[in-house]
Amino acid sequence: MTTDTDIQLSGPFKAVDSTGRSHDVKGIRIFDEGYGIIDVYVDFAAPVEPGLYKDKVLAGKVIDQLRTLGYKGPDFGPSDPGLQDRKLIVLEAPEEFSAFAKSKGWKNLAEEFDEE
Repeated sequence: MTTDTDIQLSGPFKAVDSTGRSHDVKGIRIFDEGYGIIDVYVDFAAPVEPGLYKDKVLAGKVIDQLRTLGYKGPDFGPSDPGLQDRKLIVLEAPEEFSAFAKSKGWKNLAEEFDEE
């Protein structure tokens, strides 16, 4: 589910998890603004297994997709378990992701406080 406050980073692609199972990813998105840490939302075409957000192989495929789009930086980790859903996993991007996110239109609200 996307809204007008989302920035779509990637369209559909396939990603394989650590069991070798292929998943149809509908897209990767972020919110258009935030404070520092960026959650990266990965939407799937079909429900995924609970706990899949901790699968390092699948997360690696998502990050590989972002790297084909210009992201340069370290891998991501899983985000808060409460953010995960049946057709969605949420990954927590490292600080280095901010530059890539800004190039796509993301606004760091914390910078407004730095100027004062």
